Amino acid sequence: QVQLVESGGGLVQPGGSLRLSCVASGFTLDTYVIAWFRQAPGKEREGVSFLSLSDGKTSYGDSVKGRFTVSRDNGKNTIYLQMNMLKPEDTAVYYCAAVFSSFIQFPDWAYDYWGQGTQVTVSS
Repeated sequence: QVQLVESGGGLVQPGGSLRLSCVASGFTLDTYVIAWFRQAPGKEREGVSFLSLSDGKTSYGDSVKGRFTVSRDNGKNTIYLQMNMLKPEDTAVYYCAAVFSSFIQFPDWAYDYWGQGTQVTVSS
């Protein structure tokens, strides 16, 4: 059974940093794309970062480029999202998602597996 479990969210001041973790179980991280999406109240779900595990290619949403970095730890079957220079507009529930694919998929409807989400709040 495929499961994704996020952690690492919390309250942080503007300009601060957080690192989110997504632990995958029930499958081996090889030919999958792992994405981070976020959804703020009253807004559509937005793609934040995308990582193709087969070739290591990454892609980021325009609003987070240069501030967020996605990485992996194969030994721990874990994907990380390092978020720096956080802004109040980054406040949202962040979700980890996975799809069996050798190339990056951008729309959220393409993803088959989702975590439960972790809240990130950026406020002074």
